[in-house]
Amino acid sequence: MASDIKEVVKEKYGQAALRVTTGGSSCCGAASATDGRCDPITSNLYNASELQQIPETAQLASLGCGNPTALAELKPGEIVLDLGSGGGIDVLLSARRVGPSGKAYGLDMTDEMLALANENKQKSGISNVEFLKGEIEHVPLPDNAVDVIISNCVINLSADKDRVLREAFRVLKPGGRLAVSDVVTRGEMLPEIRRSVLLWVGCIAGALEENEYRAKLASAGFEKIEIEPTRIYRIEDARDFLCGQGVDVDAIAPQVDGKFMSAFVRAVKPGGCCAPGCCQ
Repeated sequence: MASDIKEVVKEKYGQAALRVTTGGSSCCGAASATDGRCDPITSNLYNASELQQIPETAQLASLGCGNPTALAELKPGEIVLDLGSGGGIDVLLSARRVGPSGKAYGLDMTDEMLALANENKQKSGISNVEFLKGEIEHVPLPDNAVDVIISNCVINLSADKDRVLREAFRVLKPGGRLAVSDVVTRGEMLPEIRRSVLLWVGCIAGALEENEYRAKLASAGFEKIEIEPTRIYRIEDARDFLCGQGVDVDAIAPQVDGKFMSAFVRAVKPGGCCAPGCCQ
């Protein structure tokens, strides 16, 4: 099951990268950037000044559900890791925020996205950036290597979220911060309804219920866990998609309306430095 999900994700994101390089948009795979079906999730996540800082192809390749670089409150000199960095939009923005004394890593398993990200890096002229090939379940960095981990609507795609969160905890320095945007659900609903709506919301049916997300973060060792909704999806947002799936939207509306959301997920690895140099 996990390998099947991984292959589907890899194919989907590889195709999204290829569409961007040929002048299209990555928007939720099949939907175009102009038909509006992806707008509640992927539109208007970055302000104009941010978009002016990065190549257009990095913008077009974005499949995110939030703006973790803005919400993470990055500081000059910090080392940042973006899990599932895609075309590099959040890595490039992070690199500008941490400045030349800091560094931003991007991790992605898709060759096409990595190629696009490195092309965007070259176009941007930003040097404190490195894109790594790998899986978010197996981060190719040593223990205690980064100050902040960001991610933009990617953890929900993993079939082994416990492993992802343990790896995030491992590579963070003591006192380091997890600051990710992700799709989460709220409350219980029928499994078949959950599957149908999650296909739209997350493109892969894998979002965690918010209390389960909290529990998994705590199990991985994180403290100061917060889940803050940034966009709550209404049934009207998914109406066109669900009608195309043969779902009676009016019948299921009361069970799903307002239960799917993009959220900003914060957590901290305990044990921050107590003296200068102790995290080195």
